[in-house]
Amino acid sequence: QVHLVESGGGLVQPGGSLRLSCAASEVSFSIYTMGWYRQAPGKQRELVAFINTSGTPNYVDSVKGRFTTSRDTAKNTVYLQMNSLIPEDTGVYYCNAKNDFLVRNYWGQGTQVTVSS
Repeated sequence: QVHLVESGGGLVQPGGSLRLSCAASEVSFSIYTMGWYRQAPGKQRELVAFINTSGTPNYVDSVKGRFTTSRDTAKNTVYLQMNSLIPEDTGVYYCNAKNDFLVRNYWGQGTQVTVSS
């Protein structure tokens, strides 16, 4: 069982930045693809970015050039650096750990990000 704890959310003005962190309890952290999802009010949860076990990041088009995800295997932590935030980035951000081969999929509790003036 992997326990994921997100932190770093908050209220920020448009154009501002936030850095989310997701700490994992699993010592085999490196075998999981780590993803970031968000859910806006009244909408479905959507993928924002993910980083695979080799450390290669991927982003949805709406955040390319603004968000950066990285992972620190020594700290069992994944990060989401969010710059140039816009109101449409508002939502609850969830961390996900996934290993398709082992059929494992874990979620954090989420952290609220609000972009508003």
